[in-house]
Amino acid sequence: MAWLPLLWMILGWVQNDLGADPIRAIMLRTGKTALIFLWFSLSCTPLFLLFGWTWVRPLRREFGLYSFFYASLHVLNFLWLDYGWDTTIIFEDMFQKPYALFGAASFFILLPMAITSWKWAFSALGPFRWKRLHQFGYLAAILAAAHYILLVKQAYAQPVLFIAVLILLFVVRFFLQKRNGRGAHHV
Repeated sequence: MAWLPLLWMILGWVQNDLGADPIRAIMLRTGKTALIFLWFSLSCTPLFLLFGWTWVRPLRREFGLYSFFYASLHVLNFLWLDYGWDTTIIFEDMFQKPYALFGAASFFILLPMAITSWKWAFSALGPFRWKRLHQFGYLAAILAAAHYILLVKQAYAQPVLFIAVLILLFVVRFFLQKRNGRGAHHV
């Protein structure tokens, strides 16, 4: 199922069915898909805490890696299709357009998390450092949400919905962990 958004985009590209600005369509689709998978990843712990669903815990890693995959496609689209690898224009836009800076920051937080999502990294870093690193996923989510809301010129409904869900996830996780007598380092 996680590959369906990519297959849908490829089909749209091949059939010339991505609208008047296919690069923008790919940019929006990869970005939204990355956000959705990041939100899915962040929702696993609150679902476990609320309902005791142990089956969702292993999905955190998969959802997180799919989020990084689509975020990588989003960045690749930005660098290659949109800017043709022109570093001068890329760096100009990075500092002139705050949404680009927020997006880049979010991506560079997700990068070490994706690299260390494997068992060898858990062993190499140790549980405390590994968990501490992966808690930065929340910061990546905040930056990604800011990236999205700053990017949208009109129709704020979707970005606001993403932010509302993110706030809900934070609140549920915080209060349930406090209720259960656990700190964030246990989950």
